[in-house]
Amino acid sequence: MNEEPVYNIGVVARMTGIPENTLRIWERRYNFPTSTRTAGGHRLYSPLQVARVRWVKQRIDEGMQTHNAIQALEQSEDTGQSPAVTLALPSSVPSSASGESIRDQLFEALITLDKKQAEMVIGDALTIHSLEHLILTIIAPTFTAIGQAWEEGRISIATEHFATNYLRQKLLMWMQTAPPEYPVRPVVLACAPGELHEGGLLILGLLLQRLRWPVVYLGQTVDLADLASFVGNLKPSLIVFVAMTENTAQALSQWPQWLSHKKENEAPIVAYAGYVFVQEPAWVDRVPGIYLGNRLSDGLDKADSLLHHLNPFPG
Repeated sequence: MNEEPVYNIGVVARMTGIPENTLRIWERRYNFPTSTRTAGGHRLYSPLQVARVRWVKQRIDEGMQTHNAIQALEQSEDTGQSPAVTLALPSSVPSSASGESIRDQLFEALITLDKKQAEMVIGDALTIHSLEHLILTIIAPTFTAIGQAWEEGRISIATEHFATNYLRQKLLMWMQTAPPEYPVRPVVLACAPGELHEGGLLILGLLLQRLRWPVVYLGQTVDLADLASFVGNLKPSLIVFVAMTENTAQALSQWPQWLSHKKENEAPIVAYAGYVFVQEPAWVDRVPGIYLGNRLSDGLDKADSLLHHLNPFPG
């Protein structure tokens, strides 16, 4: 069973029927269930831990004392005869729930400023989808839908900020739980000068981390002159830029003036992507470097391929 921590304590409480406060008490008193902590100190639990809590709750419902139920579970695990525990789906999300349905629920929760409902939608979705699938098919399209809703005047700029910042914080939290990195030169991710839209770049960074590539995330509107000095010291293998508008694509097209290297073997590969290149394909020929493609999944595949080419035996 998957031992990667992805569920926060509120989600685990809903999935198991054990109140949050009880889970905290059990952890202090019995060191059960086992959790990891994000950089902000929030508990995260794996599917295996959720299954262990469910098994213990079943024994308690049958009349066993809490400490005896936990002890019985641990004794079985110590002898290699772990009881059969399963991760049942929550009744609120059927196994047939489509990505489109979940996206609609998440979008509605965010534009109505219902953070609790958004947490529930994401938590329940993680019980039937991998984190990678959730990010590519739920989170990424929701970013796009929120931007379009603002452009069309259907939501206010304040609502747009709330929704995108909520999703951004989720991505940053998941970045803290990425698997160990390969011992190779890192990938630098940066928005073009003047570019403030970083949702797609954050998603790419997280998914590359999930593939164990070391990522240095710089975020919004990175000055090329400052980046040149930074890159010279860091010596990354790959730099990925994002530009969403013609103005930021124009600014990005000047990168060779700043990122040239005297030693060819020290020069990172430069790649880029963004909305402007999809809407105005002529910009692909105006910006030097490798275009990662029109879709986020294509960009991930191409970046992963480039990194494997640069690091044939990363492990």
